[in-house]
Order: sequence, then structure tokens, then C-alpha cells
Amino acid sequence: MHHIQNQLKKELDAKVIFYNQSNFIKDDPVSIPHLFSKKQDIEIAGFFAAIFSWGNRTTIINKSKALLQLMNNAPHDFLMHHTANDLKTLEHFKHRTFNATDLLYFIEFLRLHYSLHDSLEIAFTKGMNKKDKTVENGLKEFHKYFFSLPDIPQRTKKHIASPEKNSSCKRLNMYLRWMVRKDNMGVDFGIWQNISPAQLICPIDVHVARVSKRFNLLHRNQTDWNAALELTDYLRTFDKYDPVKYDFALFGLGVAEKY
Repeated sequence: MHHIQNQLKKELDAKVIFYNQSNFIKDDPVSIPHLFSKKQDIEIAGFFAAIFSWGNRTTIINKSKALLQLMNNAPHDFLMHHTANDLKTLEHFKHRTFNATDLLYFIEFLRLHYSLHDSLEIAFTKGMNKKDKTVENGLKEFHKYFFSLPDIPQRTKKHIASPEKNSSCKRLNMYLRWMVRKDNMGVDFGIWQNISPAQLICPIDVHVARVSKRFNLLHRNQTDWNAALELTDYLRTFDKYDPVKYDFALFGLGVAEKY
């Protein structure tokens, strides 16, 4: 058994090296935050790109770019200084089930947050303790905080997942990977200091779940929060400090190689 595990680790490590490269960026939603150099712009552009990340990657990238253009390609500045007239230009924005109602709520939340804080990181660490094994408490608290404004459009709630609802939280986990993981490969940003890469949870969707089952890394049938925990627990046996680097391998095998 040990031999099989070592062999699998070798194969997946090779795939991580293959996909975790700067040439991976251009076809992936991570390319959106890479358009910026200011920390807050990276956070905001990355957040929208992650939230939009379901379906076709080209569409996700194009829609994210379209939104950022409406924000004059300076999202932080737009959030802090927009006028009522500026918001009018967003009225026809839509990406799948995400529409202008949702967008205006997101903008109001982010404006309030950034008027009090320098970074979006604290929104994800409010519920966390340094000793927490994973970001689970952080994600639960983020959901509560995000929807703490008065007059929340009920429809907007479906766009921010929470482990409390047993969602796999794929998009938020992917966003956290981008912001938290630290290496020199240039894909992930590693600009957040208070969450450790060891606490991250692997983003899981149907592709990653399929590949994980083929490798016996995952046995759970539903692609939910417990599946994300089960998969990440297994990946920790390969690298307890950076289990989520294997997202590159599993995603690459699932989407690029149709494994």
C-alpha cells in the first residue's frame, strides 16, 4: 500500500510542477487579479473572478474583464469613490444568475469593508483562530459578515457559500488559494499573512471529484463540504504544509486532460 501511495504522490507532484507555471495563468480566472499590482485591486478583482467561476473559463474571464472595465479598471478606487451615476453603468451587468442587484450589494459590502479595513483578509479571519486546523470557521463567519448589512436581497445569498450549508465552497476555497498560497511560481499571490497554506481546503468540483475518486483520494459521493474535507485530509498525507498545491494536479488532470 505504501508503495502505491508513494508512486501516486510522485505522479501528482509531477503534475503540480507541470501546471503550477506562469503559462497556466492566461487561460484561468486567476489571470484576472494578475491584471493588477495594487493589493486591494488584486483582492477585489480576484474575489469577483472567483465568484464568477462556474461554467466555461473563457466566459468567466471575459465577464470579469467586462465588469472591471465598468469600474475603470481600478476596482478599489471605484468602490471608494463611485457616484450614483457610476452605479447606473452597472445596471445591465449579468453573468449567469449573478445580476445587477447582486452586484450592487457586493459593491456596497466591499465599500463599507474597505472604508474600515486595508485588506479583505480580515473578512476571512474574523472567525478564525491560529490553531484552527482549517479555514472552516473563517468561511462560516465570512458568510455572516458578508450578509450583515441591512436590506439584503434574498437572491444574493446564493452567491456566497458556507460550510454551514454543507456547500463545498469551491469558489471561496479557490480564492483563498490564490491569496494565501506562497511559492515562487507566480500563479498564486501569497499576499495574505494570517491564514496558513496548511489551513486551506482544496477547491472541489465535479472534475476534481472525478479525478480524486479515480485515484482513491475520495470516497464520498456528494461533492459537498465533507468531501472537500475528506480530500484535503488525504492530500495532507502528501504535504501537510501545502496540501492545496495538489489542486493544480487534480484540476489539470480533470479539465485539461479530461482524465
